[in-house]
Amino acid sequence: MINEAALESARNETIDWRFKSIPAELSGRRIGEAAAAKPDLFTGGFLGPVVVLEEDALAHNLRAMADWCAKHGVELAPHGKTTMAPALFARQLEHGAWGITTANASQLRIYRAFGLSRILLANQLVDPAALAWLSAELDADPSFEFTCWVDSTDGVARMSAALTGTRPVDVLVELGADGGRTGARDRATAIAVAEAVHASPALRLAGVGGYEGALAHDASEAAQALIKSYVDDLRELAVDLHGRGLFADVDEIIVTAGGSAYFDQVAEGITTGWPDGLTIRPVLRSGAYLTHDDGFYRGISPLGEHPRTTGEPFRSALRAWAQVTSKPSEELALLTLGKRDASFDEGLPEPQSRRGPDDRVEPLSGHTVTAMNDQHAFLALPPGSPVAVGDWIGLGLSHPCTVFDKWPLIPVVDADGRTVVDFVRTYF
Repeated sequence: MINEAALESARNETIDWRFKSIPAELSGRRIGEAAAAKPDLFTGGFLGPVVVLEEDALAHNLRAMADWCAKHGVELAPHGKTTMAPALFARQLEHGAWGITTANASQLRIYRAFGLSRILLANQLVDPAALAWLSAELDADPSFEFTCWVDSTDGVARMSAALTGTRPVDVLVELGADGGRTGARDRATAIAVAEAVHASPALRLAGVGGYEGALAHDASEAAQALIKSYVDDLRELAVDLHGRGLFADVDEIIVTAGGSAYFDQVAEGITTGWPDGLTIRPVLRSGAYLTHDDGFYRGISPLGEHPRTTGEPFRSALRAWAQVTSKPSEELALLTLGKRDASFDEGLPEPQSRRGPDDRVEPLSGHTVTAMNDQHAFLALPPGSPVAVGDWIGLGLSHPCTVFDKWPLIPVVDADGRTVVDFVRTYF
């Protein structure tokens, strides 16, 4: 489901000045060769700030999510826009992922460059140039399985007019909700969209889909009740469309939702309550589980800090290291890490450790990042803080979706936190 030769070719890319924070000593080496050298994160010439992935946590999260999905009878098509890292897609597929989800046509082209053969595009695709390219791609590769969303009759008409291939494109009717993002806002509109798809020779109705994450932002009872109601509506829409004979052209009905915040409720809603006679393919699209985080998802994930479901809790696999570049007062230090380097949209970085001049890494508590500029973080120091100019601060990060895009090449460190055992190439 992914092209191993393309992955190997990516590892043969030469490291140079384009990759920030990577040691100058590694310039001219291929990515695979640099990984084999196992440089030391702290003494090997890496420049701060630097964001790393922690291998133990990555491997743990891959196993934990695969086990959870198997136990709950759902497929996983993780959203690849979180990392845009084909090497990580390969690991997700190795752990049983059914496919990989994408968000737009540009990402889709990257996926296909690496030979991904089953892709969900969690949006309506209406651009003529993208649809013409998709038509050619489907015709050229009979093994390529592609599905995207539709949420309006106008969208159906635009797709039908622009598609030029011999294979019909599979689509899912997207159900939205008031206060949500895209998607038909009511059952009647969704039915009209499905009927338009059924009448189009260029399209095939393959199921229903949606996204619940935009409807709530915490784990309160009220939020969970809202999510449950939405998923119930999604299931009822699929039953209604089946009763109208609109899925006659497919052997199974894909029903998909599930970001990384409420996948427990989504899984329950799309695997239960179905009447006899329906063959359902329930698919989650959670992507942030892979690295988890030390902020937003730690607090809201079903397998986060306060688990709502049984299973191995996820572990944060993202870490940033930044140097103290200035200490203008006893209450303030400035770090060489800013909005160009780390996420800030769902919580600021969390100071967790300090590496001093003796090269020892020790826990750090009572310190807080209060603000970030483009290239600086403001670190509030408690009385008696040991932090000094030149120290390195290890920080947990929140919301992985806005970290990966800042780093084209990310070191992966071993259990000791400093031996680099791999590099992950991203493509944004």
